Amino acid sequence: MKETRVVFMGTPEFAVPILETLIKNTTVVLVVSQPDKPVGRKRVITPSPVKQSALGHGIEVITPLKIRDDYARIEEVEPDLIVTCAYGQIVPKAVLDIPKLGPINVHASLLPKLRGGAPIHRAILEGFDKTGITIMYMDEGMDSGDIISSRDVEITLDDTLDSLSQKLRKVGSELLESTLPSIISGTATRTPQKDDEVSFGYVIKKDDELVTFDRKTKEVYDHIRGLNSVPGAYFVMNGKHVKVYASRMNMEKKGEVGTINSVYEDGFGVGTLDGEIVITDIKPEGKNRVKVKDYFNGIKGESLLGVKLNDQLD
Repeated sequence: MKETRVVFMGTPEFAVPILETLIKNTTVVLVVSQPDKPVGRKRVITPSPVKQSALGHGIEVITPLKIRDDYARIEEVEPDLIVTCAYGQIVPKAVLDIPKLGPINVHASLLPKLRGGAPIHRAILEGFDKTGITIMYMDEGMDSGDIISSRDVEITLDDTLDSLSQKLRKVGSELLESTLPSIISGTATRTPQKDDEVSFGYVIKKDDELVTFDRKTKEVYDHIRGLNSVPGAYFVMNGKHVKVYASRMNMEKKGEVGTINSVYEDGFGVGTLDGEIVITDIKPEGKNRVKVKDYFNGIKGESLLGVKLNDQLD
């Protein structure tokens, strides 16, 4: 397989193990990633994790602003195979038609469920008990091509976006390595997706980050862990935005919905429709992230009792 010429298209940390698997098993002749972006409080211009990895291996990288207008270099390197994973742009048909072995996508859901740009976030947000990795042939639609292989991954109650991403990264690289021989030999199976089972995992928007409490406790819990750590969920407390990264469910106490009704050693309890959610890890506006038990070192926890959250939304 080493003689197979591959172009890889990917951007975030999640896609790095996929690139490394391709480097191990094929000849990666070009990497395509999103343009460098400002990162952190100082807005330092930083290459994507995939670009950093590729350059570390001495592989050429291009970062077109719009791939639909700037793909000549992909044609020039004459790849046998294009593999994408979390690239971040729609790949045009002109690019999909270049490789003779076809364009392949490694997607972080069990297609046809959760097509789109945020399948890991959405799997947790929607309360799934499992998700997985799907390797598929690409077409012009959004994650709608024929399935080659897939593998399930359990979602536990303790999983967050970060921990589930770690599981899926590992499974993705393993599944790609075991599937590559059939793709390269032209013997890979093609299973059309079932249209009646399609759902979407759309990219997270700012409105999706706001935690509301007029729901069941489990839904609020899933919301918080599904956005931990990026971008982070938030609520408004006393007119200030507070990021929230961790919580626990308490089904033994009920109180006024959306109000802080309880204070514990590790957090404060907010009323939901069927119990309360105990907030345990936060980042107050303009301050550092902190465990709520440590946050209580600076304020009296009891001073929060009766505070209504999201009462002063922008």
